[in-house]
Amino acid sequence: MSEKRRSKRLPLSLELKITSLFKQDNKSLENINEGIEVENISKAGIGFKCKHQLPLDYYFDAKIQLSEDKYFFSVLKIVRCIEMEIGFFVGCEFVGLADILSKEVDEYGEELTTTETM
Repeated sequence: MSEKRRSKRLPLSLELKITSLFKQDNKSLENINEGIEVENISKAGIGFKCKHQLPLDYYFDAKIQLSEDKYFFSVLKIVRCIEMEIGFFVGCEFVGLADILSKEVDEYGEELTTTETM
């Protein structure tokens, strides 16, 4: 099977809370209050687990904390939601992630690789 991903996925342990979702046509869903457990990150987006199904093609704001001193703010678009035994696995794409921020993700991957080889 050939790899179809645009960017390498890197493990990331991070907890976030989604409070609201929005669409470009000014539709929004408020009071979501969904806690999520981020599992991986790439230059293209993040993958996470959550308890409830989230609607596709909605967006949310997130603070992505790569380490104690490295973080960035981004908008994420929900592109996939797969039901699992316990909850859902959700795939999101970064929207308009600046090149400088995607370099932060690259550096995070390099730090992981360096740590693993030690």
